[in-house]
Amino acid sequence: MSDSFGTDVRKRTELLDKAVRQYSDMIFRIAYQYLKNRHDAEDILQEVSVALVTKNAPLGDEVHLKRWLVRVTLNKCRDFRKSFWRKNIDSIDDYRSLEAPEQNGIMEELWELPENQRIIIYLYYYESFTIAEIAQMLGKSPNTVSSRLQRARKKLKTILKEGG
Repeated sequence: MSDSFGTDVRKRTELLDKAVRQYSDMIFRIAYQYLKNRHDAEDILQEVSVALVTKNAPLGDEVHLKRWLVRVTLNKCRDFRKSFWRKNIDSIDDYRSLEAPEQNGIMEELWELPENQRIIIYLYYYESFTIAEIAQMLGKSPNTVSSRLQRARKKLKTILKEGG
């Protein structure tokens, strides 16, 4: 009986370790897109990792696990944004003039998009989710996600043309 329990614990540990290694970059990038701050994104990565271990994550199903992680990441980011400390401090990342120009890339242009468009662009182009999957994760209709994606593309095109 204890062998079976030990085997189950080892298997769960292996699945958790694999999930953290496989999806930590994605979680960080989503949090960074949402919060625009590297340190806050690292904090969210840690919180999502803890949730992965302590909550009932769908470890046996890669597709559901990835969607679950995106949903938890977005919820953690929203909660973080609502927190008292976040509202009442200034981040050094708000002072973009301190960044090296070569590090900015297209991020400056993406950050000019409204948050609800920016996260859809990221999930669609960088994480290869479909419109239906994004709609499910965000709790929106596919038509809403599709129209936001179209608006974001149009606005990003305008921003890029104006920038050179």
